[in-house]
Amino acid sequence: VDWVLEELKDIARFSPDWVTEALEDMLKAQPRLRWALVVSAYLSGRINLGKAADLLGKHRLELQEEFLAKGIPIRLGPRDEEEAKAEAAIWEWKR
Repeated sequence: VDWVLEELKDIARFSPDWVTEALEDMLKAQPRLRWALVVSAYLSGRINLGKAADLLGKHRLELQEEFLAKGIPIRLGPRDEEEAKAEAAIWEWKR
């Protein structure tokens, strides 16, 4: 399995659309894997609750309730000053 992941990373450098499409197809066919990947990314801090909800096709509050029911901790707000500045920059850019 490790070699496949390494090859996918290499291919993604030259043909990112191929890898993106293949992964999206796989995640559509494997909803439990999609859930596990999104929750893992959320717990590691790579994505926030809103992005997790978006990736799972749910409203943020719906996912928050689901996480609470499953004992998954909810992170609200930035973790540190750097994250707060990054979020502020995004909101400024969207204006």
